[in-house]
Amino acid sequence: MHGLGNDFVVLDAVRQAIALTPDLARRIADRAFGIGCDQILLVEPPPDETVDFRYRIFNADGGEVEQCGNGARCFARFVFDTGLTQKRVIRVLTRSGVIAPRLNDDGSVTVDMGPPRFLPSEIPFVPQAADPESAEAWATLRSADAAPAVTPLRVGDERLLVSVVSMGNPHVVLVVGDVRTAPVATLGPAIERHLAFPARVNVGFMEVVTPQRIRLRVFERGSGETLACGTGACAAVVAGIRRGLLQSPVTVETRGGTLTVAWAGGHALQPEPVWMTGPAVTVFHGTFDPDQLVPRPTWDVASEPD
Repeated sequence: MHGLGNDFVVLDAVRQAIALTPDLARRIADRAFGIGCDQILLVEPPPDETVDFRYRIFNADGGEVEQCGNGARCFARFVFDTGLTQKRVIRVLTRSGVIAPRLNDDGSVTVDMGPPRFLPSEIPFVPQAADPESAEAWATLRSADAAPAVTPLRVGDERLLVSVVSMGNPHVVLVVGDVRTAPVATLGPAIERHLAFPARVNVGFMEVVTPQRIRLRVFERGSGETLACGTGACAAVVAGIRRGLLQSPVTVETRGGTLTVAWAGGHALQPEPVWMTGPAVTVFHGTFDPDQLVPRPTWDVASEPD
């Protein structure tokens, strides 16, 4: 399946037992030696009666992560289309909490992604490692309402102004003049593994077209740049609204297509959820034997002599 080109292998672990290890996830995601995808989605039975399903997400590098917005839409489409549920509003347990995707009459899916989080401990984010000179402002933080909308981040010799937010997974958002020429391939991996983000981080490059339209590219942790990122779109819109650059609802143009994101703002005592609407497409159904997915071979090449 895919959501705007952000592609997934979706596994039905309700009707069959699946032991998805990090090694097997890497083999499945390998585009040359496996099936190929950005992430693997595992559909599991609910742990209790408060939810309809459990939803697990594995990145292409085998790491399990907390949340995936495009994946949430595909998850909802999958369980409905395969007859696992007849509900059009589904309560799903993820590592970051419960989400509630809704299938719309036009085939799109709207997901209540929950409220954004801004406290360093919730992202997680280490201000002292980001920029020692600005750490004092974060040290006096008493509530999410007071979290800076923009914070400095030192990357090598550069001092960038970024927004940090969690949408169930950690995000950094940078505002750029032209997203087509943004240094995604170089700055993305440098920020992804920055010491300020102990769980690593997704990196969004946002170009503001109008107060209700942006262009966005995202370098996803564990997967690299993807054609679209649902939580990245939500994080970018939240960051733009907090910075006074955007007004809800916002059309988000990604390399794979368009999403709509709405957020009413809010404060710590009454946090407002972020609503994301977009497509979810099934490409093919199939079966495979995991034992046939051999590990990618390695071949060490000696460096050329001087």
